Parts: sequence; structure tokens; C-alpha cells
Amino acid sequence: MKKLVIAYSGGLDTSYCAVSLSKEYDVHAVSVNTGGFTKEEITHIESNAYKMGVTTYKNIDAVATFYQKVVKYLIYGNVLKNSTYPLSVSAERIIQAIEIVEYAKSIGAEYIAHGSTGAGNDQVRFDMIFQTLAPGIKIITPIRDEKLTRQEEIDYLKSEGIDMPWEKSKYSVNKGLWGTSVGGVETLESQKPLPSEAYPSQLEKEGEEKVVLTFKKGELTALNGEANAPQINIEKLNDIASKYAIGRDIHVGDTIVGTKGRVGFEAAAALITVKAHHLLEKHTLTKWQLQHKEYLSSFYGMHLHEGQYLDPVMRDMEAFLQSSQKMVSGDVTVSLKPYHFSLDGIVSSHDLMSSKFSTYGEENKAWTADDAKGFIKILGNQNKIYQQVNSK
Repeated sequence: MKKLVIAYSGGLDTSYCAVSLSKEYDVHAVSVNTGGFTKEEITHIESNAYKMGVTTYKNIDAVATFYQKVVKYLIYGNVLKNSTYPLSVSAERIIQAIEIVEYAKSIGAEYIAHGSTGAGNDQVRFDMIFQTLAPGIKIITPIRDEKLTRQEEIDYLKSEGIDMPWEKSKYSVNKGLWGTSVGGVETLESQKPLPSEAYPSQLEKEGEEKVVLTFKKGELTALNGEANAPQINIEKLNDIASKYAIGRDIHVGDTIVGTKGRVGFEAAAALITVKAHHLLEKHTLTKWQLQHKEYLSSFYGMHLHEGQYLDPVMRDMEAFLQSSQKMVSGDVTVSLKPYHFSLDGIVSSHDLMSSKFSTYGEENKAWTADDAKGFIKILGNQNKIYQQVNSK
């Protein structure tokens, strides 16, 4: 039988794929951990995979890879799509697709399968990366090709002797290092909010708690003075902040296939890290660095969302973002409160608000009153000329 690798999550769609494809192919299941999986959950997914008839199962730990290849640049760029969404799931899919196709190549697979439908973004991300990195491997997509309903999938699995509690829970939850997406009946419409109980983290703490985020050249290197790898600091920050039910919102945006989409999410660590990092940048970067970073970061986030990660322009933008972080080092103090947080301030040896030069709105030590008058006169020249020429 011909060798096939399937991107296996353990859900209904990929389980259907595994069972049906095992009749024609030698199926090797692989899942990629980009955060959010416990050891128990991985063991459960593996057990179920073998029940579906796969030959082998492999779980790839890609949390550090996810941080180094994607999350790091999302922090450098303060990327929040539509000023809201930290690209939690869309960023994960990129790394998952790369890891899966590389695994398929390593075992000599002739086919690669995924369980995406024909209506969403993931089909684009998976297909584009698979066909770019391994053009000789054929892509198989049973759910998309056969236009199956969930009930049809359930009925088929039952007919194959696999009777598991497939009934869809009220809310679909996708958890990862950079946030958790939450979908439900409310997100299928435009007017309803998700109820509090739909979010994975519930309020456990009252009052206020301060945390100190330490950045070195743009990376989160310590939390409350304790140094760790950035991805570990992100996980720890999420554990602390999620007890305050921080980071809830609903994102509305344009899908790759041209429709509007709406999804809830919870991303306490991502939002706090991005906002704290941005505040530190406001103190340590020049006016023009901040301006040019803003539009390049927007492009970077959009291209990532659209599945264009492998385009060389992404490496070009990453080089700019990396270069911009040379002086972005210091501590940011954040106050955590029920359902929200606030940024208290920063301490940095690169703080451009240094009082050696001036105090905004009060005094300066670097220029005279006559210097200021001359500067303002010249600065206003173009406006004065325009008004005089066009006021006739």
C-alpha cells in the first residue's frame, strides 16, 4: 500500500479521514504541538489514532519552533489583526503545516492528507505549504472533496464499528501558545456576544496583582525577575493572567476565501506581551522607527494570515523587525485586574524620555527660545507658501 501522512488532530474530521483512507493507504498520523496540549491529551490522541486504523502515530513538539519562527516576530511587530486579534490559530497552522510536510518527506510518503473543509482558511494554508515544500507529494482532502456533513461522518464511523461521543460540543475550542480560539452559534451571527462560560478561563482572582515583564532586544526574557526561555515566560504569564479572565474578545475579519468571519478568543499572555512590548518601544525607538514599523508589521501579519509565510518578502520584513529591536530592552510593570489589565510604566537604560535633555511641556536644556522660534518658522514654511499661493 502507498504511504500517506495525515495531519491528525483527533477530532471528527481527521478521524473520518484516518478510517476511510486506511482502506487504501498505509496511513501515518502526525499531530504538531504548538502549545496547549498536556501529556495526557497527547496520549489520548495517540490511543484514538490507532483505533482509527493508522499504522503509526507521531506527536511533534514544536512549541519552541513556533516561538522562534513566528511568535517572536509577532511580538516585534506588535501584530494584532484589525487592532484586535493576535493571529493565534492562523500562526499555528503555518508551523503545523511545515512540520507535517517535513515529516512526510522524511518517511518517504507519496500522499499527505488533512481534514479541512472547502469553506475556511486552513485549507489554503495547508495546501500552499504542502505544494510549495513538497510538490511531488499529492494532497488528499476527503472532507472538502466529498462535501461531507458531520452527521454523515458520524454515521460512517459507526458503520465501521467506531462509536465515540462525536456530538459537537456547544463551543469549539482551539488552544495554543499564542491564544485560544472559541467558536459557537453566537459567532455565526453578527450581533451576539459569547457568554462568559464559553471561554476556557473563568475568573478565579479578585483585586490587583502586578507583574514585571523583562524584555531584552524585544524578547520576553524574564517574568517577575525569573529568567526563562521566552515561550516558557509566555506560558507562565498566561497561567497568572488567565485567573483574572483577561484577554477575551471577538475578532471580525476577512477570510482568505473572501468571506467575513467572526470568532471569539482568549489570549491573556499574547495581549499583555504585545501591549507591554509596544509601550517599551514607544520609549526606546525613534519617531521614524515607530512609523515604519507600524505599516510593515501590518503587512507581515496580513501575509502570515493569508498563508504567505514562505514568500521571501517575509524574511525581508523579519530582518527589519529584528534590526528594530536592538534597543528594546527594559522592564515593563503591568497591573492585572478582573477582566482587564493596565500598563503602569517602564524602566530602561535606553529610555528616550531621559530628563538630561528636556521635560515635555515644561522645560528644556538642549535649545534656546530663539532656537525654537527659528525652527518653528522654517517648519511652517511649506504651509505658509501653500496658503498664500492658493488663497486668491
